Amino acid sequence: MNRKRLIFVGVLALLIAGVVTLKLFQMVSDRLASRPNQDVVRVVAAARAIQVGSTVTEADLHMIPVLRSGVPAGAYTSPGDLVGRGVIVPVSENEILLTSKLASSESGAGLPSMIPDGMRAVSVKVNDVVAVAGFVVPGTRVDVLLTGHPGTQGGPADVTTTTVLQNVQVLAAGQKMQRDPNGQPQNVPVITLLVSPEDAQKLTLATQEGRIQLALRNPLDLEKAKTSPVKNVTLYAGVQPVRKKWAGAPAAVTVPAPYSVEVIRGGDRAISKF
Repeated sequence: MNRKRLIFVGVLALLIAGVVTLKLFQMVSDRLASRPNQDVVRVVAAARAIQVGSTVTEADLHMIPVLRSGVPAGAYTSPGDLVGRGVIVPVSENEILLTSKLASSESGAGLPSMIPDGMRAVSVKVNDVVAVAGFVVPGTRVDVLLTGHPGTQGGPADVTTTTVLQNVQVLAAGQKMQRDPNGQPQNVPVITLLVSPEDAQKLTLATQEGRIQLALRNPLDLEKAKTSPVKNVTLYAGVQPVRKKWAGAPAAVTVPAPYSVEVIRGGDRAISKF
């Protein structure tokens, strides 16, 4: 009996809490709507979640009231200013749309709209190892490592690995410009990186001159590490190289004196050497 009574009391408490919360929400909404026009501004927000690379349509937008003092910089008050613009970062439902989340009106949609002025998008061929088992996905940041010979000639001991680029943003994995919502890896043959024009040259040369490897970074780690190139010989620092002992100059070979045979035939004499 006591157990049923406790369950009844608990359900009743939840109902009362729900009613009170609904009443408070209505009171706040009514008070916000009844404020003078100079205190409330209607801004454009997302009516639904919008993915990266999508083009904004009228169905994606709606207006929400916001206190004038709480309007963020870059907000819009007219949906017409946003229709046809490309989205460069994921937008959640009811999130206020800002200038920083959208491409310029001339950029269109898709991958080109996600490339800031002065930057370039460069794709590199990868596999499961190079792409860190598929966890190099859009939005992550990586370092680019190059392994090869620094010179035109060199043996195995001269093979060198160096960090070519650091803290590079991944724009796309294959043809996908957004990561899996469940955080699953994406096994793709190509990764597209956002780099400066100078870094685009380095990245292109690295893919031609050696083997590249992507190193996944923590998104909060923005500092560039000071690294030095690592040669193959440094991996075997504790192993002494095998050297042949010098046996010295070879001993001189003594040539034996030839044998002489004197042959007498009548009055003739001849000496033959062997």
